[in-house]
Amino acid sequence: MTDLAEKFRRIHSTPAYQLVAEAIENRILSGGIRPGEPIGTEAELVKQFGVNRSTVREGIRLLEHDGIIQRQSNRRLAVSLPHYERLASRTTRAMVLHEVTFRELYEAAMALQMATIEGATQRATPEIVSAMAENIDRTARVLDDPAAVAALDSEFHSLIGKASANRVLQLAREPSDLLVYPTTKLILSKVKEGAARLLHAHRMLLEAIRRNDVEAGRLWARRHLNDWRKGFERSGNDLDQPIDSLYLREGPTSPS
Repeated sequence: MTDLAEKFRRIHSTPAYQLVAEAIENRILSGGIRPGEPIGTEAELVKQFGVNRSTVREGIRLLEHDGIIQRQSNRRLAVSLPHYERLASRTTRAMVLHEVTFRELYEAAMALQMATIEGATQRATPEIVSAMAENIDRTARVLDDPAAVAALDSEFHSLIGKASANRVLQLAREPSDLLVYPTTKLILSKVKEGAARLLHAHRMLLEAIRRNDVEAGRLWARRHLNDWRKGFERSGNDLDQPIDSLYLREGPTSPS
């Protein structure tokens, strides 16, 4: 007699509090409720969803943790605007779960880098240019410290993202920035000339931005990322390995 257990998968039901959180989040993401607008009190949500208060509270806790909603002084709940890093951390987790490879990450980063540097060479403000120059000065003083250089590298590219004045590009770049940081630290600890080459590339990128030179910016952005790829392979890694093979080992900590 055939064992029915071999033919059917076990049914897993989604917890009610998660359904509540997803319903609210979907309404926000669809534009039904905008940042700053109230979504109601816990009591009102209990009535609307037809669930008990503890279920609503658990759902709200999930959304508060992700920075999607916040409690106002009158205890009402309102839509918040999550910081880029909060959104990025969720996308980063999804990348790990889907076993995204470093090759995919590299290809996506290259495409985003081209678009970002193009915007930066045309729209960078004097304040951002000054911050980039200061970042380069600090990098030059810590070339023997892979972790410090990797953190400053992440900061430098974040400044390029801001210089592009395109928030969509900034949001799109964040997950790859969080993932690339641990690998950059690893590369710099194993490739002797890595830090000096990184610093030189940053100087050339800043010069291109100062001159509003799109082509030079694209050239050095491409060279900079190709250096990352070569360093990654020289440090004994394979582009086709899933990102969690290094990301989880190094930890999800982003540079501070």
